[in-house]
Amino acid sequence: MRVQNLTRPIRVLFVDHTAQLGGGEIALRNLVNSLKTNRVHITVLLWAEGALGEQLISAGRAVYILPLSSRIAETRKDSVGWKSLLRVRELFSMLLFIWKLVRFISRMDVDLVHTNSLKSHLVGGLAARLAGRPLVWHLRDRIAPDYLPRTAVRIVRMARKMLPQFVIANSQATLDTIASRSEHKAGKYQQLRVIHDGCVQPARLKDASDGDAPNVGIVGRISPWKGQHVFIKAAAIVSKECPGTRFQIIGAPLFSETDYEAELHRLAASLNLEGQLTFTGFVSDVPSAIARLRIVVHASVIAEPFGQVVIEGMAAGKPVIATRAGGIPEIVTHNETGLLVPVEDERALADAMIALLRDPARAKAMGEKGRETVHEFFTMERHARAVEQVYEDVLLATQRRPRQGTEESLERA
Repeated sequence: MRVQNLTRPIRVLFVDHTAQLGGGEIALRNLVNSLKTNRVHITVLLWAEGALGEQLISAGRAVYILPLSSRIAETRKDSVGWKSLLRVRELFSMLLFIWKLVRFISRMDVDLVHTNSLKSHLVGGLAARLAGRPLVWHLRDRIAPDYLPRTAVRIVRMARKMLPQFVIANSQATLDTIASRSEHKAGKYQQLRVIHDGCVQPARLKDASDGDAPNVGIVGRISPWKGQHVFIKAAAIVSKECPGTRFQIIGAPLFSETDYEAELHRLAASLNLEGQLTFTGFVSDVPSAIARLRIVVHASVIAEPFGQVVIEGMAAGKPVIATRAGGIPEIVTHNETGLLVPVEDERALADAMIALLRDPARAKAMGEKGRETVHEFFTMERHARAVEQVYEDVLLATQRRPRQGTEESLERA
């Protein structure tokens, strides 16, 4: 039996399977660095070394590495299926790893476990339940057949009903893929909550986008579903109607997607964009890169769960052109903070670029409205306080914890 004392911070273990800086990991880093340490005692467990761990350590966070077999850790979410889960060697390694996780969770004596990625939801989630700790999933992926294999969709949806005590979704679009509307009508959404991601608002950098040649850029991981090929095709149209415009693809491929990057280079060459289109590669200072852009483009061809780069562009005061799908319409208001275009429609994307390039005053007004929207709805302060409230609610529900202000201690098995 252990006693939870209300006067001390809640001990939370954050778990992610990767330390590469994808969108979910950047969001986790921002969250961990924004929680109030007098309310939350933070421990982070990663299953590999990498930039995420290094940045969290630099920020003074306690980070532990528990290596997972690379054959399992590097399995992409779009290739998960029963066969990949049931290979004998991988199954034995997974069971051993889960046992190590259970022991780690018990040794750290945490109050709850907060998982941040699909693999950590399943593997870390099972370990949390075996260790007898409440589990919070932070769902950053749409659990839908257009985003994941059907087998993976069934596995995650089934696990959602058995493992977590609470699910945080980064958008309503994400939540709607994990819980049916009938559950909502039946009043079963108490353990499911939309908390939009926040943005670390940069200091107001000097706007470097007002030069003679306007820059239009797409920011993020280079991957087929992020739609850089659509951006390049649109750029070819824009270059003919707005000569002198420069285009940037800001980011690098992850998870062995270099073949797609090579295809993009060939596509740009075939469309005669040499000298107008730049591949910047990985950029560590994203705010400065965005400051040099006139317009920020989002072109995902599959519905985005949220759209971290969209709020980063808005926070920098840039008008955003984004695809009308997934969580994006929850962020961008069409004709106010940006323009929304159909998915995988290079003509519509090009027309939107041309419209803003030809009307700089309109573009600037959208950018300023976007900055105000982020300041009001998408700050890290707002996001972190909402997540802290989830922790309180989970412990109240699982331990029958007294509300703040009582002096009673709580006993938990």
